Amino acid sequence: MALIAPSILAADFANLQRDSEMVNESQADWFHIDVMDGVFVPNISFGMPVMDAIKRHAKKTMDVHLMIVQPERYIEEFKAVGADILTVHYEASTHLHRTLQAIKAEGMQAGVALNPHTNVNVLEDTIEDIDLVCLMSVNPGFGGQKFIERTYEKVRALRKMIDERGASTKIEIDGGVTSANAAQLVEAGADVLVAGSFVFKSDDPKATIADLKKITE
Repeated sequence: MALIAPSILAADFANLQRDSEMVNESQADWFHIDVMDGVFVPNISFGMPVMDAIKRHAKKTMDVHLMIVQPERYIEEFKAVGADILTVHYEASTHLHRTLQAIKAEGMQAGVALNPHTNVNVLEDTIEDIDLVCLMSVNPGFGGQKFIERTYEKVRALRKMIDERGASTKIEIDGGVTSANAAQLVEAGADVLVAGSFVFKSDDPKATIADLKKITE
């Protein structure tokens, strides 16, 4: 069964407490928090104060995805506002290994995100140091985009690499996840599914999360 991580980027920002409590009460496993700086991606989301506000209500794992340049500058700050898992982009991290070590030194799990155009082979030298690989199945920066079909191949290739190395790395899929592709993603080797618009824009978000859990059993 996959872990389900609703993306707070798709929540109603005027009702963050309500939407956070919905996630708490649902069958979701994690909160997925997207932090964007308007530089690495062409959008700005929110930073530490909003994340701190979410943390006051969140009772589940805080999975924080940094779509920012020089993410290593803010590792301690994100730990302070409640991050349990901190994911940086391969494309934004000049010294990836050092950044992963710094994240772990703060007591968080360390994740690496890959843009759609980045081959999973770039992680061959660091896979044993990575707790989570977040494969972007849309171009990062905006919610509600169409799923990129080549993602399935990337999941299979990454799963093969992880298994061959005997690593315990989880594979997370972020972007365009729905009940139509959830089972196929898990079959390919995914462990965690991020769902934003599909959950929060549905008529019954809790039922939608329950449906995703059931589909991926």
